[in-house]
Amino acid sequence: MLGLRIAWQQWMRRGRLTLATVAGVLTLMTGCAVGPDYVRPTVITPDAYKEVDGWKVAQPKDDVIRGGWWEIFGDPQLNALEAQVSVSNQNLVVAESTYRQARALVQEARASYFPTVTLGVGFTRFRDSETFGKSAGGRSSAGTSSSGASSAGASSAGAFIGGGSGNTLSNFQLGLDFSWELDLWGRIRRTVESEQASAQASAGDLESARLSFQAELAQDYFQLRTLDAQKQLLDATVAAFEKSLELTKNQYASGVASQADVVQAETQLKTTQAQAIDVGVQRAQTEHAIALLIGQPASTFSLPAAPLTATPPPIPVGVPSALLERRPDIAAAERRVAAANAQIGVAEAAYFPTLTLSASSGLESSSLSQWLTAPSRFWSVGPSISETVFDGGLRRAQTDFARAGYEASVGTYRQTVLTAFQGVEDNLAALRILEQEAQVQDEAVNDAQKSVTLTTNQYKAGIVSYLDVITAQTIALTDEATAVQIRGRRMTAAVLLIQALGGGWNAANLPSAAEVTR
Repeated sequence: MLGLRIAWQQWMRRGRLTLATVAGVLTLMTGCAVGPDYVRPTVITPDAYKEVDGWKVAQPKDDVIRGGWWEIFGDPQLNALEAQVSVSNQNLVVAESTYRQARALVQEARASYFPTVTLGVGFTRFRDSETFGKSAGGRSSAGTSSSGASSAGASSAGAFIGGGSGNTLSNFQLGLDFSWELDLWGRIRRTVESEQASAQASAGDLESARLSFQAELAQDYFQLRTLDAQKQLLDATVAAFEKSLELTKNQYASGVASQADVVQAETQLKTTQAQAIDVGVQRAQTEHAIALLIGQPASTFSLPAAPLTATPPPIPVGVPSALLERRPDIAAAERRVAAANAQIGVAEAAYFPTLTLSASSGLESSSLSQWLTAPSRFWSVGPSISETVFDGGLRRAQTDFARAGYEASVGTYRQTVLTAFQGVEDNLAALRILEQEAQVQDEAVNDAQKSVTLTTNQYKAGIVSYLDVITAQTIALTDEATAVQIRGRRMTAAVLLIQALGGGWNAANLPSAAEVTR
């Protein structure tokens, strides 16, 4: 490639290019493309996940998530909802349309490989100025043809116009123009290469969006089930507090309890009833969010209550290096690096001359009867070479811009990889720690329930005041509500871990350069 550049510069300095020289140059440059060839940037990849210690790995020996990743939770209702995301989510429709636009840009770039052929038909009716005719002896030509014909066409027009002034004349034109820019330096090839990589990146963006909406749906779904569990807990607590109120009233009627105990019992009951009602607001809004994700109006969508009882399943994690092939956002970022790399070649190609082959042919006559005859023919053909000799630093600035864009895309790619590793570590840690917390919290719930039973019996025996009962009941309700929230957080962390691992996607699913070109 360097030899070709030097040879070209020497020939240009000599100021002459023979036909043999041009033919030789074209032969040598057939596979030539300026700019750096793409090499995938290196990234730091740890040998193992730090937070995987203590995490239950999937059994049997399965190191990847397969199929619909949400099926790992074994919830038929969730499966049915997830199936609707790819079909009805309108944000995915936007992402798919963007991908199709990116593919169309590949076709647009490839069109430059081929010549441009233009067919034009025109008719002109005009009259000479009498003043011009007297002073100049008549017009010598009728102008160029509408098809962009060469001087041959103009000369033929002069043949039929004549020298008299003030004449009304006609001009019938039929022309075919041919223009073809040869891709000697690979500008078009690098442009196509860049657009292909950009289309692949758009495909990765589409899959990232799909995974994001699927994960968001799963999180909302488990949040809804957590709220159902909270409502179930509060309803059960209300029923228990109603019995406590009845007990207090009986104690008051027997003269054992004071009226203050009755008021406290009523206050506790009403407060808990209000909490149970308030859960309805969050549940309704979460249900509406699910409707939006599956492309349905919120007013026509509803899910029956079903309290959360599930716990996170074992999730195959794999090794960190595999993450580079399992996340569509990483694949998209890497493809953008390739696109930016190709743009450097596009910018550097501007330093070299442009060779264009052009030709024109057609028919032109002042008479309709003689228009489509052999004497009305005209043609022209010839190559042209042009090179910018001064641009005030424009090409250098464009090349610097392309190189800076490449370096930025490399930084974005590496940052995306680091963020992906962080996402896996975050949710591995969350699952491991929340599992330990859930065990301790369940023990706290059991102890709190025992405390309520003992305190209530002591109250019935007149050993303690009703305030002690309320305190024990409040602690028990708080502990049970916390246990429900931890269960929901564990399910959310499981969904986020699967999302961080790519949700079963693989780089092999990314369309090839040939596929985005079709």
